[in-house]
Amino acid sequence: MQFLQTPEDRFSTLTDFPFDPHYVEVGDGMRMHFVDEGPSEAPIVLLLHGEPSWSYLYRKMIPVITAAGFRAIAPDLIGFGKSDKPTNISDYSYAKHMEWMSAFIQSLDLKAMHLFCQDWGGLLGLRLLVNLPERFDSAIAANTALPAGKVAFPPAFQQWKDFAHSVPELPVGKIIDMGTTTELSPDVVAGYDAPYPDESYKAGARAFPALVPMAADDPESLLNVKAWQKLQQWNKPFLTLFSDSDPIMKGGEKYFQSLIPGANGQAHTIIENAGHFLQEDQGEAIAEKVVTFVQSIVK
Repeated sequence: MQFLQTPEDRFSTLTDFPFDPHYVEVGDGMRMHFVDEGPSEAPIVLLLHGEPSWSYLYRKMIPVITAAGFRAIAPDLIGFGKSDKPTNISDYSYAKHMEWMSAFIQSLDLKAMHLFCQDWGGLLGLRLLVNLPERFDSAIAANTALPAGKVAFPPAFQQWKDFAHSVPELPVGKIIDMGTTTELSPDVVAGYDAPYPDESYKAGARAFPALVPMAADDPESLLNVKAWQKLQQWNKPFLTLFSDSDPIMKGGEKYFQSLIPGANGQAHTIIENAGHFLQEDQGEAIAEKVVTFVQSIVK
């Protein structure tokens, strides 16, 4: 498998991202980058990003989480951020991302984790939750889903899928900006563009929309059905923090709240004045809710 490593100097002028880089090999000779802040023995908040962002999305949340005494770990999925990037779209699959993330968790032997997942972070994280239940103590779902080919996607998703596949130059930073309620500064937009010196680095970002299982007979839909069966028996705490201005994910919190036993009685919240990338719009406020939730579990 051929892959690229983004030169480190691409990240030398990032705004508000003072975190030391860490790397672990996850297979196929590739390194996955992750942020690891806070006390090493503290309960872990695992922050999983989606498409087409990277751990930069969590820069507002990490300081709040660590100030509360917790350990914040935010990996960059393979193909994103500072992680290595296979150059062929065909090298990416739902299954491969599951393998890479499972290897990440097991290589670092992460335990007693509290999952926070958004966008593709949920498609991966919720499967990890039920595949490795002994490693997780709770979960927080934010603007995400676990599709199993049973619910129709809105037209906007098909448009996004076609755009990501066909546009000559994928404007990653502008895509993030379009998914927020606040206008991002040029420096922040540049931060999201930093991992991609040119289009050859963007195969992962182009691949992800087409990997979402939309048909009921998709093998990943069938695996997600099995995951939902396990989630419907999940009794550990499960919180939803969806936003009020996400045209694709709005209302998705109801599925989690109605189907997962651990969601009963939790302080579910709709985050106001926030778009799809709610971590950008209301990062500090969301982190405070995460802290309160985790504190109620580990007290």
